[in-house]
Amino acid sequence: MTSPLREAVAQAFAAGGELSEADPRYTERDVQQLMADHVALAIDEQRALVAEAGTGVGKTFAYLVPTLLSGKRALVSTATKSLQDQLFLRDLPRLCESLNLPTTLALLKGRGSYLCLHRMRVARESAQLPDRWAVRTLAKIETWAQGTRTGDLAELDGLDERSPVIPLVTSSRDNCLGSECPDYRQCHVMKARREAMAADVVVVNHHLFFADMALRDTGMAELLPSVEVAVFDEAHQLSEAGVQFLGTTLGTAQVIDFARDLLGAGLQHARGLVPWQELAAACDHAARDLRLAAAGRLREVRGTLKLRWDERSANADFLAALNAVGEACTAARKGIDQVSETAADFPKLAERAMHFVHQTELFAAPCTPGRVRWIDLTPHQARLVESPLDVREALREQMELANKAWIFTSATLGDDARLSWFTESAGLDDADTLRVGSPFDYPAHARLYVPNAFPKPNEPGHPAAVAALAARCARALGGRTFVLTTTLRALQTIGEGLRAAFDAEGDSIQVLLQGSAPKRQLLQQFLAQPRSVLVGSQSFWEGIDVPGDALQCVMIDKLPFPPPNDPLVEARVKRLENEGRNPFSDYFVAEAAVSLKQGAGRLIRSETDRGLLVVCDPRMAGMNYGRRLREALPPMTRVATEAEALGWLAELSAETLPF
Repeated sequence: MTSPLREAVAQAFAAGGELSEADPRYTERDVQQLMADHVALAIDEQRALVAEAGTGVGKTFAYLVPTLLSGKRALVSTATKSLQDQLFLRDLPRLCESLNLPTTLALLKGRGSYLCLHRMRVARESAQLPDRWAVRTLAKIETWAQGTRTGDLAELDGLDERSPVIPLVTSSRDNCLGSECPDYRQCHVMKARREAMAADVVVVNHHLFFADMALRDTGMAELLPSVEVAVFDEAHQLSEAGVQFLGTTLGTAQVIDFARDLLGAGLQHARGLVPWQELAAACDHAARDLRLAAAGRLREVRGTLKLRWDERSANADFLAALNAVGEACTAARKGIDQVSETAADFPKLAERAMHFVHQTELFAAPCTPGRVRWIDLTPHQARLVESPLDVREALREQMELANKAWIFTSATLGDDARLSWFTESAGLDDADTLRVGSPFDYPAHARLYVPNAFPKPNEPGHPAAVAALAARCARALGGRTFVLTTTLRALQTIGEGLRAAFDAEGDSIQVLLQGSAPKRQLLQQFLAQPRSVLVGSQSFWEGIDVPGDALQCVMIDKLPFPPPNDPLVEARVKRLENEGRNPFSDYFVAEAAVSLKQGAGRLIRSETDRGLLVVCDPRMAGMNYGRRLREALPPMTRVATEAEALGWLAELSAETLPF
């Protein structure tokens, strides 16, 4: 028997309903209505639903419409701040207007997204800006600060999210002065939290959700118990976000930030009373030495490397560097105690110093049972991490606190009916599951080519062969190609090979390489110059939407199995072995299937899109597990030879309208 909510949802999506009345381009989709009905049922029964919805289903409206029509207080969490903005600024207001609902909306991000008025003033007064570009950026922020209502730095056009000024004008849990801050009444973070507590629907992100579980510092601790519907979009990223935030970390960059803040506050409020230069320099040097000790013999680091804990913790130099951080922070704490009553900054600085001391003590001791340790190494810092293997215990604990509907959705959540890739790691074995396929005509519009006679990924000639095949495909199509790689090393090799191939033939096709410019800028260049091949690694496998003729070929260099020497992967494999399970089938192939679906999902983005997916890994054609991976993909028509693949691309090229 249908409920009033399910009837209202069916009416909203029907021909002549609110959605079609509000948008003349609206078209009914059975798969969208099916998912919306399941969401409505889960809300009615306060149950957990895990729903995988293929590209083109319209999953955002499928969960937002029942959530809004239920009239219940709701939390919507998504993977990134940009997706948050899309929901809050576009999708939710549009639906509230279409459905004629007086729903109040709020957007809540982490502290680092909001301008801190106090720290902005300190940044100006301390004169610690690194260069003239930073001075200009600060001046731009100060001008914008006079007119902003929200203090959300995303409003500021042209602000590079990597700018060194951002940490100087935002607060963290460590350096926030709380009610002692002279700007507390105008605080943008507190205002955002007050608005969230008063709103009907609050949009957050996964990082914020889990950061609050670990730190109780994002406003979620008060918010979550009061909501009746919790929705997690892009739920395939939920586990990794949780692992990142539910763990314990000691980051050298945070210690360096502390040293900078210590020096600034000391010179401003207690100059001459304590040797601030000496104390701050000791903390800064200790942090930099710890990063060097973590790197060991590694000299050039690109991206983020995960290092085994055991390989470093047995090294005397590493342990000495770790202890030196604790000693430097202990000395800083003693200096701060001498002047702690002279300014509100000092008690917070003392807390930060002791936090680092406690972290060094924790990492000097053996790892907590049931957890795993590793070191994230980047070109600029080292992060010591101790983490749970997944989020199942943390999520189960939250779900048991109060009855509410829990909706988890994504385009890729597994390759079996129970969506076990996601439900197992999230502890959702009892949840209802739904798989809704894409409404797009993949057999007619998409081709899949897996070359049989091709070097294996572990053979030295593989990257060159990928580059050569990518060059031939791009020539047949006139550009309009993505090459997705599984590693940064392969990215560089394939990118250089492509450039050499085009130069040798005098082709005018441009090669855009991840890392040569910000991600958004590379995509803009790709769209502006169709005779292009974009070569990208992990960040381009998902969240990229290039509909139409601009992208008609996606190439994947090899099957995206998890790296077996990754410490987190090793720990998960060991747990599966202890449970008597097959790690290759239950973990490696399952992970590869989900990642492959994500990468392949870049190809067909609308009902009229057409294109070719090439997986340059003969194992997908020849190995037993290859069939499972092929079946995880949308039902593309397979082509057997390169000639057929190039013929399909030539056909697409001939039919493409000139740009």
